[in-house]
Amino acid sequence: MVRQGSFVGQDRTVSSQNVEPQPVESPPVEPSAAERYVVLVELIQSYRAAYYNEDAPLVSDAEFDLLYSELETLEALHPQLVSNDSPTQVVGGDVSVAFAAVEHLARMYSLEDVFSLAELEAWLLKAAASVENRGGTAPKWLTELKIDGLAVNLLYRDGVLVRAATRGDGTTGEDVTHNVATIKDIPQKLHGSGFPAEVEIRGEVFIGSKDFLALNEVMVAAGKAPYANPRNTAAGSLRQKDAAETAKRPLSMFVHGIGAREGLTTATQSETYELLKSWGMPISPYYKVLDTLPEVMDFIAYYGEHRHDLIHEIDGIVVKVDDLATQRELGHTSRVPRWSVAYKYPPEEVHTKLLDIRVNVGRTGRVTPYAIMEPVLVAGSTVEMATLHNQDVVKAKGILIGDIVVLRKAGDVIPEIVGPVMALRDAQVPPVREFIMPTHCPSCGTELAPSKEGDIDIRCPNSRSCPSQLTERVAHLAGRGGFDIEALGYEAARALTAGHGPDPAENGGIIAPAGPGPLVSEAHVFDIAQLDLSGVMVWREKRSKGEGTGIFELTPYFYTKATAKKPSVPSKTTEKLYQELEKAKKAPLWRVLVALSIRHVGPTASRALATRYGSITAIAEALKAPNAREQLADVDGVGAIIAEALIEWFEVDWHQEIIAAWAASGVLMADAVDESVPKTLEGLTIVVTGTLPTLSRDEAKEAIITRGGKAAGSVSKNTSYVVAGEAAGTKLDKAEALGIPVLDEDGFLQLLANGPLLDAEPTE
Repeated sequence: MVRQGSFVGQDRTVSSQNVEPQPVESPPVEPSAAERYVVLVELIQSYRAAYYNEDAPLVSDAEFDLLYSELETLEALHPQLVSNDSPTQVVGGDVSVAFAAVEHLARMYSLEDVFSLAELEAWLLKAAASVENRGGTAPKWLTELKIDGLAVNLLYRDGVLVRAATRGDGTTGEDVTHNVATIKDIPQKLHGSGFPAEVEIRGEVFIGSKDFLALNEVMVAAGKAPYANPRNTAAGSLRQKDAAETAKRPLSMFVHGIGAREGLTTATQSETYELLKSWGMPISPYYKVLDTLPEVMDFIAYYGEHRHDLIHEIDGIVVKVDDLATQRELGHTSRVPRWSVAYKYPPEEVHTKLLDIRVNVGRTGRVTPYAIMEPVLVAGSTVEMATLHNQDVVKAKGILIGDIVVLRKAGDVIPEIVGPVMALRDAQVPPVREFIMPTHCPSCGTELAPSKEGDIDIRCPNSRSCPSQLTERVAHLAGRGGFDIEALGYEAARALTAGHGPDPAENGGIIAPAGPGPLVSEAHVFDIAQLDLSGVMVWREKRSKGEGTGIFELTPYFYTKATAKKPSVPSKTTEKLYQELEKAKKAPLWRVLVALSIRHVGPTASRALATRYGSITAIAEALKAPNAREQLADVDGVGAIIAEALIEWFEVDWHQEIIAAWAASGVLMADAVDESVPKTLEGLTIVVTGTLPTLSRDEAKEAIITRGGKAAGSVSKNTSYVVAGEAAGTKLDKAEALGIPVLDEDGFLQLLANGPLLDAEPTE
């Protein structure tokens, strides 16, 4: 839903004749609608007060937006319900009595929010049409990130900061001058000259993502509860009664507009930004002036994927008409400007209940706590589990079992618990309790310990026989980076290695392996066809009309169910598994190296090792050399840490058994040498970024390595070329800033074939 202005007091259309406008009849208000209206107004007002005035939100942004949209819908259907104190009629929050109230010289408006790309497109087309109907040209769009912070208005007189205030209700804010004076980003006196005698500069105060993590580490070290999120911490910091306390918080600010501006002669918003920058004001590095709707959509898509790589948290993108004269022509409604809109990304943060914290044992023995939560919809999918990394992270986040927690889906992929909702902790039934890290492996019972002195992580040292570690290693070797065996997913790996545990209905709905299964070592993974899989059973939830019943039953995993007419036989998926295992035996060496689960050795290092040595035998021989560590570390893409991990792995007897068993089963442990591939890129370092038309990122990197070049992951002054596809992002920007040649795919293919042509210009 697009948030529009008030439905009260809007002009009604009249004909060109001089007649009185006829009243518009509204549908009668049903008692249930009126009752719901009162409930919504009270709820939203209480949630706003907690958010703006107490900096302690009781619901997530997504839940608030749903309630607000419901209220707008009710008011659209029944405009006679709308009261002057409706949340749709006011801007921001009330002014706290703890601070002096000050009036802004020019009103501070909220932004109109849209929640889908279709709504954004409709808004932009409507705004563009309005401009063109007024005789203007198609507008340019200043597009920038919507900082999740606190809006502040800075008043400068003769270039000196005389007052700082929060937005408040848009007309009157809270005087926070002394606190704002502690923020290093904000100049007490404007640089240069030419500024108006009186000017209001507006922006957003925030705490950077890295600074927030560091702040919480200090809090936990001092035995205090960590802060829940950067936005509320920034707001609370700015409202400290003692400015000395505010000075202890790592507050920052980016400015994004001007209120009262008499005497200012800039013609565009972007020109104004550059002027503010020349005055010493902090300007966001994340804005662009775009000409077309597709460019705006690309901007949104890019930062949707990279929103957690930024200086600060964001919750959307703001699009503004860049031309200031056009902004003035379009004007404002009672609440929002008609020349700017905020697109809000699908909600990444929601609230849910933390039911329990359990631990998982990974393929290297690392024991990782994970959260079990009441299922909740976030960023388009239902989430009920999230990793907690290690016991120190659990402590640092300050979460207790039973808390209502803030859940975020980082990068729209990985669920992450941000922290507890402290305001709701005391009301939880049963009472919250602390998580205690286990002392023994939940899978095999072995005592847990750090692998090395000083390690934060604790591990199960029973690497060879621990069922959980074996499950993870088998799933890993079959993954896309390893042998890429589609029919051997995680569930199949668990069925093969760990068997079935207790009835999930008696285990909190968790399917827990018991171990061991028919596969007792990954050394025999290519001999699965010779194992008896007919008795391998797994728990499946019974379903009724497509819904889970909570009742589980044991069913065969690799074989079909026997009936009176048909015996149990291998399923089609199992037959496919046998075929894929045979195909995997011909995998290139780098995939074999990834599949061995050598710590720190991923696809990049594996490709580099395969290119340098060509076979497992050659790698093993290199490890016997007196200077093996130095030789391995010198291989591009390897380094000292991976070299040490390789040496340690090959020294273990049962690891050698895996190599021998795979070779005996027919796995190719060496790459065929293709002498026809010329070493055209020797001595060159090349970075591939963005999406190329025909080559995948891995294919491009492999082409570089096989021709003797180094496929680097970051741009530096030592980079020879950058190969850039669509949505290349910051790596392309850095290459251009450093003057590094940039190639498209055609130019890259020419480079692969011919090497660098000294007299040729690089393709831009």
